[in-house]
Amino acid sequence: MASEEKSLNFIEQIIEEDVKSGLSNTKLRFRFPPEPNGYLHIGHASSIALNFGLGIDYQSPVNLRFDDTNPEKEEQEFVDAIKKDVEWLGYTWSEERYASDYFQQLYDWAVLLIKKDKAYVDSQSSEDMAIQKGTPSTTGTDSPYRNRSVEENLDLFERMKNGEFEAGTHILRAKIDMKSTNMLMRDPIMYRILHKHHHRTGDAWKIYPMYDWAHGQSDYLEQISHSFCTLEFLPHRELYDWFLDQILDENKLRPKQREFARRNLSHTVVSKRKLQQLVKEKHVNGWDDPRMSTISGLRRRGYTAASLRNFANTIGIAKRDNLINVSVLEFCIREDLNKIAPRVMAVLDPVKLVITNYPEGKEEWLEAENNQEDETAGFRKVPFSRELYIEREDFLEEAPAKFFRLTLGKEVRLKNAYIIKGESVVKDAEGNITEIHVTYDTDSLSGSGTEASQRKVSGTLHWVSIQHALEAEVRLYDRLFTDEAPDSYKDKNFLDFVNPNSLEIVTGFVEPSLSTAQNEDKFQFQRLGYFTVDKDSTASKLVFNKTVGLKDAWEEKGKKEENSINNSLKEINKYFKVETKPERIAIESAIGENIKNVSSFSLLQNSLKKNINNNKASLLFSQFILKYSTWKSTDFEEDDVKKLYSMSLKSESTYVRSKALLNLRDIESESFKNQYDDEILKLYSNPPKNASERENEILAEMVKK
Repeated sequence: MASEEKSLNFIEQIIEEDVKSGLSNTKLRFRFPPEPNGYLHIGHASSIALNFGLGIDYQSPVNLRFDDTNPEKEEQEFVDAIKKDVEWLGYTWSEERYASDYFQQLYDWAVLLIKKDKAYVDSQSSEDMAIQKGTPSTTGTDSPYRNRSVEENLDLFERMKNGEFEAGTHILRAKIDMKSTNMLMRDPIMYRILHKHHHRTGDAWKIYPMYDWAHGQSDYLEQISHSFCTLEFLPHRELYDWFLDQILDENKLRPKQREFARRNLSHTVVSKRKLQQLVKEKHVNGWDDPRMSTISGLRRRGYTAASLRNFANTIGIAKRDNLINVSVLEFCIREDLNKIAPRVMAVLDPVKLVITNYPEGKEEWLEAENNQEDETAGFRKVPFSRELYIEREDFLEEAPAKFFRLTLGKEVRLKNAYIIKGESVVKDAEGNITEIHVTYDTDSLSGSGTEASQRKVSGTLHWVSIQHALEAEVRLYDRLFTDEAPDSYKDKNFLDFVNPNSLEIVTGFVEPSLSTAQNEDKFQFQRLGYFTVDKDSTASKLVFNKTVGLKDAWEEKGKKEENSINNSLKEINKYFKVETKPERIAIESAIGENIKNVSSFSLLQNSLKKNINNNKASLLFSQFILKYSTWKSTDFEEDDVKKLYSMSLKSESTYVRSKALLNLRDIESESFKNQYDDEILKLYSNPPKNASERENEILAEMVKK
């Protein structure tokens, strides 16, 4: 590999060191080994890019191997989807292999281990086996079946293969070390009985190998030089090597397992089980829903293969798990689409604009640049007429000084067309604007070279001609989860964070040049973002998916929410300084409104945690979070909430104590409240000198209950 060592990631360094130590470049071989039990997701895209990228860099073969050892969950549909995704990403595999190709060899090797007294048939129940295996802090004990004779084990194992036993009655275990500190080495399972139809081998097998037994041996059979997997398989490496030791031919290459960190993506999940749950419970519309983190979902949304490859290269390979902000992925697709997506005009929230001094019945076909980033993209013609649609938000009847769009008495330019001036509006019976009437400067056509055309105005608006516009269904996608790490909370269900506003469907209007747009064609709707044609689109009905906005709206939202929290913390000090109750109510109301508008659970939880201290303003702010956020007290970490109440009830401030008592009163869990009975009785029996009348009223009410 022609690179300086300092530029290599740690995986490339491993390969380079092996080559320097005598491993021939011709022996290098890699693999991408998905289990066909679901669709590939963005995490797999990184693994694909790693393994196939190594194949490209070292000019070495890369196998696509399906680890299909569990017929209960695997289907041909998933095999086909995985192959399609890998090909779409731009990679070509050397050989297509399956763990099921090796079922007979794996069985034969298992028989060999039994004959060496290194494997045995165990007939315990799964519950008994779990007890017998011990815990990370206690050693395991031998199975009562561990010392079965070789002959009995061979007989039972063959009968297992022949289907004579029900599932769960017997398993085959490797005989290693029940006292090992590595739980995986405590006589791991090699085979289990499954009377299930396999998508490739049909009903030929009644027993199926476990992943740990099949994976390393498959690597060995394919002569994979380096087997790269994610960090959760680090404890498996010892077992991987032990199994290889039992069957290794010294004349053949020994595979090497090494691990790299998962690169989790914010505001989504990358667990196949959880993705499948989203599909089955209809939180999304299938595996390729554009809100999903699956490769097929991202593709349908409008992501390009180049953007996903660039994303994988951007985040790189690491030794520690890390949460990558989805904004990095969005940057990669913006960067790619900016170069290749034609610019067109579309209006998604239309209001009618009438140019009153433009001749009725007249139309012009104006020249518009397709993509200023691509000199070869050329130009197209767009129709212009007296009646147009513009975005409703681009007009205000009465506008502030820094409003750079259309208002009465103000000039703006229509993109590729003329300068117009707001004159009047037409409203319906409810006072809603139905028409905006403007006049245009006849000499101000863009690109005409006239003095009027070069006049500077405060803004430029996109538009479509009503007479020529095509109606389109536009699906506006937002992040599927409101929290950046929805599956990171041990006491919460990741589904609690599903964004109820992750999909909005609107009817918009697009320019007529899009009449021939095909599935997956990509465009920039000027001033709105990047959009792609959905597979549901037909000749009579255009359907577009929003891929990404022109700017990172979530980053702006996140900063706004952080600022809201910080500003509230500054304001809360005033609560203790004002003299009247109405003033305190006003301050609390403003802070409460700020907290209600914070959607990030992690931001609220971190703010709560940081402000559990002896400072009265901090404690009061945390109590406000419990009262005003859309989450319940029980949603936050229990230890934090307990600590907050304990400190608040002992606070020197009657305002803090009162707010804690009110919040505690409203908690539904009686068992949680009961923890503070003694403290409440103590306050009631011996009120602090500074206790307010309101605090005493609350205490009396709670004690009587």
